[in-house]
Amino acid sequence: MKDKIIAAVGDKLKDLNVFIDDITYGKVDNENTLTIILDSDEIIPLNKVVMATRIINPILDKLDPIKESYTLDVYAKEKGDVE
Repeated sequence: MKDKIIAAVGDKLKDLNVFIDDITYGKVDNENTLTIILDSDEIIPLNKVVMATRIINPILDKLDPIKESYTLDVYAKEKGDVE
């Protein structure tokens, strides 16, 4: 599933200077959750996470990789302490 989603998203996140670092699927707070972790060479601001989610969501709707209902959770990989 991970490779299929990454292939479908392709380079559509390139203009945001972000890429998919990891994808997991499982129960979070008793809900089916597809988690997509974004990464970049720089710290990813919240507005880029929102823009990436708006790109990813319709791709997932079309791809339909998970047949049951689930929550999509997209967030940026932690970069550690910022000084």
